[in-house]
Amino acid sequence: MAKRPLKRPEGLPSREQVLEFIQTSDTPAGKREIAKAFGLKGQEKIALKRLLKDMAEEGLIDGKKTAYHRMGGIPKVTVLRVVEIEDGEPVAEPDNWNPESGDKPPRLVLVEVKRGRGAKGMPALKRGDRVLARTEETDKGWRAFPMKKLPARTEGMMGVIELDGSGKPWLAPVDKRIRNSVHVVDLGQAEAGQLVLAEQAGKSPRSGVRVVEVYGDPLAPRSFSLIAIAKHGIPHIFPEEAIDEAGRAAKLPLSEDKREDLRNVPILAIDPADARDYDDAIWAEPDREGGFKAIIAIADVSFYVRPGGALDREARKRGNSVYFPDRVVPMLPEVLSADVCSLRHGEDRAAMACHLKVSGEGKVTSWRFTRAVVRLTHNIPYEKAQEAIDDGSASQELQNLWACWKALAKARHERDPLELEIPERRVMLDDKGRIADIAVRERLDAHRVVEDFMIAANVAAAKALEAKTAPVVYRIHEPPNREKLIALRDYLATQGRKLALGQVVTPTLFNRFLKDVSDDAERTLLMEAVLRSQTQAYYGPKNAGHFGLALGSYAHFTSPIRRYSDLLVHRALVDAYGLEQPKPSNGLPDFSGLSDRDRDDLQQVSDAISTTERRAMEAERDTIDRYVASFLSQHVGQVFQTRITGVQSFGFFATIQDLGGDGLVPVSTLGREYFRHDEAAQALIGEDSGTRYEVGQRLELKLAEANPLTGALKFEPVDAQGDPIEPRGHRTPPRKKGKFVQGKRGRPGNIRHQGKRRK
Repeated sequence: MAKRPLKRPEGLPSREQVLEFIQTSDTPAGKREIAKAFGLKGQEKIALKRLLKDMAEEGLIDGKKTAYHRMGGIPKVTVLRVVEIEDGEPVAEPDNWNPESGDKPPRLVLVEVKRGRGAKGMPALKRGDRVLARTEETDKGWRAFPMKKLPARTEGMMGVIELDGSGKPWLAPVDKRIRNSVHVVDLGQAEAGQLVLAEQAGKSPRSGVRVVEVYGDPLAPRSFSLIAIAKHGIPHIFPEEAIDEAGRAAKLPLSEDKREDLRNVPILAIDPADARDYDDAIWAEPDREGGFKAIIAIADVSFYVRPGGALDREARKRGNSVYFPDRVVPMLPEVLSADVCSLRHGEDRAAMACHLKVSGEGKVTSWRFTRAVVRLTHNIPYEKAQEAIDDGSASQELQNLWACWKALAKARHERDPLELEIPERRVMLDDKGRIADIAVRERLDAHRVVEDFMIAANVAAAKALEAKTAPVVYRIHEPPNREKLIALRDYLATQGRKLALGQVVTPTLFNRFLKDVSDDAERTLLMEAVLRSQTQAYYGPKNAGHFGLALGSYAHFTSPIRRYSDLLVHRALVDAYGLEQPKPSNGLPDFSGLSDRDRDDLQQVSDAISTTERRAMEAERDTIDRYVASFLSQHVGQVFQTRITGVQSFGFFATIQDLGGDGLVPVSTLGREYFRHDEAAQALIGEDSGTRYEVGQRLELKLAEANPLTGALKFEPVDAQGDPIEPRGHRTPPRKKGKFVQGKRGRPGNIRHQGKRRK
């Protein structure tokens, strides 16, 4: 904000003038700056000192003589803590806020200042980050301009309390990327062996940490997901206003006279046996033209979660539900996500219905969207549906669904999307929350049936909005970039296979050479290589197609209970096709379509929910790693059949077959010779023997370590008798055209690969 012209009256300024100067100054306003601004000298400066003291005692200003600020306001330069990310923008509060009035701390939107060309911007901020920032109060509220990112107080600060020989407490981090323990200066109520959350005790990293929250037993089943929730800053407690609004929304009448009545249509849902919410159901029957009529009914979440309310703000902040083996952190309170919005058989539910006409060749020839009321006939697990189809006991409804799916499958085969069957592992817990088993989910036709119906509805939603030139939040998957394609080509060349890059890259290109591979192990290896070459899917308002599905327009429509992107698509359909319902009478927002804010900032909210999606994936993966490590901690010393999944100059990573759990095999454990890292071939090659360790190779390894708190595993190779291989000695490595550089301090196996450092 530009500084406003200030009159400089003779003599001492009034209280109002001092306050105006403090509030409008672009820099911290202390006694010296105030005196200079008003041209005060001599005795006037002494009088100013008394005036400032009186104003402080009267509760008008606060702060130090070098930097005053309005009481209840914020210093011009202060330390802020990011408390949430809203639409991609960090929102912060003062790091130290303790007003005597008990008022809630003010919230500030952090605005990054654009610097000159070539200048580095500040790293992306996330929840819990601390920054030194210049603050400004505007008509629309407080803003802040970050000047410097400060050491985070909570990142990597979750750990277990340990005592050294002298009884001094230390925090052993649970993040496997952090190797060193940190001194604890304030234990609070924590005891040795407990899992805690701590924060930096002072400005210097050497000042130690203080415990701010105690979680208890680090090996309790609930701890693994709690670690991920805290580490990734996932919001998991709903504010009271959101819970209150959800309770009022749950009581909204369905206005059956304003909805299409589909309660007599035998719609059913096919879901996982352990599903926690049910937001989609399907129906189909043959038409008289050799094709099918189909309905994909999706929970009408937009009817209950309206734009601008507390419930919407919280859902927007979360972006999606996060699923752990022992719990779900839902996007919506359970009264909606697990009850009113869940499509359960025998109960009337509000739905957004996608009506499709499908030709005998599987082409979707028309679509329409309505708001409806449905009453499902069944909620069937995938396995039960498949069993009924296989043994001939399936109902007519199931038979019709399979028949329509076979038509849709023809169209899918014709467009030839990327076919990568990567196994999904499922952690199963017993009644006490302990791991009962870890198994690969079986891929059934029942899964493909539901998947193809959902894809058809998602495409229809995107095209229906395009037909009205309405805003669309697309699900975008761009083709692989050239750098990744070159890396894939170089790797395939080491396997005796060719990838021609002179042609247009399509999913068919990858499918063609995958179909030529008969060996299951090699095919899995090549699938993983193709997967690594793919870009990450994201959300955005500008269509770039979906490469993996071989689709030109694609939007997520089918899971609004657990994805905010789908909720935005529903709202856009409400607007585009005039599907608004009567205004509620219980204080909820009047409308259920897109807000002006959504329309104006669709790119911003798309970026935000893409970020929360990645956060959820990382948290879920971290938790699975910890569960697997906990399961394996009882089997340290045993030899397992493994497969190499990655190779680096310092060693290779391997995973236990049929179980999962990636662990490191350090290069120092591979024997007495030195190994060359062939980056293109993704292999370590022995200089003397030519022994190779390469991606995809199967071998027996002994489990040496399994740390449930970090999720880290460590393996060791064994010889033919099952004994550990003799580790490398301290001899000097052979000189071969600079291929190797002796590691620091001559440690065995500590070698560095010369050349450009790769990120």
